[in-house]
Amino acid sequence: MLSRIKAIAAKISPRLLEIYRHLHSHPELSGQEYQTAAYVAGVVSSCGLHVQELVGKTGVVAELAGLDPNLARLAIRTDMDALPIPEQTALPYASHQLGIMHACGHDVHTTVGLGTAMLLAELGEPLPGTTRFIFQPAEETAQGARWMMEDGVMEAVSAVLGIHVFPTILAGHVGIRYGALTAAADDLEIVIIGESGHGARPHEAIDAIWIAAQVITTLQQAISRTHNPLRPVVLTIGQIAGGRAPNVIANQVKLLGTVRSLHPETSEELPNWIEQIVAAVCQPYGAKYELNYQRRVPSVQNDSALTQIVEAAAQEAWGSDRVQLLLEPSLGAEDFSLYLDQAPGTMFRLGVGFADKPNYPLHHPQFEVDESAIVTGVVTMAYSAYQYWQQQRAIS
Repeated sequence: MLSRIKAIAAKISPRLLEIYRHLHSHPELSGQEYQTAAYVAGVVSSCGLHVQELVGKTGVVAELAGLDPNLARLAIRTDMDALPIPEQTALPYASHQLGIMHACGHDVHTTVGLGTAMLLAELGEPLPGTTRFIFQPAEETAQGARWMMEDGVMEAVSAVLGIHVFPTILAGHVGIRYGALTAAADDLEIVIIGESGHGARPHEAIDAIWIAAQVITTLQQAISRTHNPLRPVVLTIGQIAGGRAPNVIANQVKLLGTVRSLHPETSEELPNWIEQIVAAVCQPYGAKYELNYQRRVPSVQNDSALTQIVEAAAQEAWGSDRVQLLLEPSLGAEDFSLYLDQAPGTMFRLGVGFADKPNYPLHHPQFEVDESAIVTGVVTMAYSAYQYWQQQRAIS
């Protein structure tokens, strides 16, 4: 079956390239993927799959029917949204949308999802159960997975597979990670409330800017002395707003940031820990504070059994020398993790790096992928799905 899968992938590769370049040229921001969704729906409809549009606002769900409709579904999830970044690649198929580009590889993900659907539909051998393809919007804002789940995409799903490009892995290679793949990501808002006064008489005021600076410094220092260094925490304050004039002491400062962690136990304790630090800094100077901690997405924890299926499929398809076991997780975040509350799943890394020129990181205006990686992704995903269903057939 692997040779047939590879042969079909080679046959459809020109079409895959055409799909990828169209998607790359026509990026859409989170929650605005109307044209992308229509294009995706058209492609999967032409393969004979049952398609639902406007799922999770701008998402698409397609199903490839299996022999037994009563078996739980295997879900394959890919995301579709782009980023508000002006493209600087000078590619002939660069973004046509001013200030928007696919700088995170979701155009590759969508192409792999479509290619997998096209390939499995052409196998000529119905799979034991139904495979559900989830084309998700708004991953970059960590909203899309919730929208899709609210519309029932995880109903009757027994397992879910995902993919994400990785520019530091060469094209033609696949990265496998057991356990934690990405970090939990939360939003943090802290408002320091002081009292305004004349810039020349700071002793008559409560300087919110100075206290905010102490809060930032103390939080960063405390991480290294109060948290287990083997369980990393990253707290970044990315935005500060406060003050009205150079000679007026600010009475209020707002700090906005992101908090990342890998271990669920650490993630659980972070809101209280941050508030203790903020309170301890504010109290001696008479300042007050408001703290808003919003949980966004948990860590992606790859299921061991499903990860073994993907690893074995990739090794059989490409050889063990092109399958990398990733020793470290990423502190980036992925709302793929939300699906894992409903069913076990795993996400693999698809190498898209060039061997002969610089590889820019994700979210960079010059981010570019080696297009040969697309076939690698399609074969790996399709063969993993096939092997999953063979295991289910053996169990039943």
